[in-house]
Amino acid sequence: MNHATDLLPAGIGDSYRMGFTVGEHSARPIRRILRAFLRHWGLAGLAGDAELALTELVANVVRHVPGQVCRVVILRQPDGLRVEVSDACPDPVRPAPAHTGPGEPAEGGRGLLLVEALTDRWGCLPLPVGKTVWFECDAPGAPAT
Repeated sequence: MNHATDLLPAGIGDSYRMGFTVGEHSARPIRRILRAFLRHWGLAGLAGDAELALTELVANVVRHVPGQVCRVVILRQPDGLRVEVSDACPDPVRPAPAHTGPGEPAEGGRGLLLVEALTDRWGCLPLPVGKTVWFECDAPGAPAT
């Protein structure tokens, strides 16, 4: 079950911020929110990749964050989109894609390989407790940064 942990006035402006307690079925309604903003901003062409990348980040919260609480931020940028998923997980290990050699199965991190492949940039910022994992997608025709 999805449960919003705070309700900040968002409107359809240049950003959306919401706290969630997530579960295994949470990605679908969060993707729907992202898709609505992208349509409004004229960035619907980014929806497929951005939705899949967001799904991976939410799935990581479900899998790895005690209490499964996160904050999702969707930001319209001059040249595209930025999405952030923050948590307060006390585990200091930062997520990393599973770059393994041929025939070496990875225990985890395969979803971050997908995020890396689908987005123009992604990263992880440490917080005093927890982290923010983010990605950016450039709008078609936007200059590369």
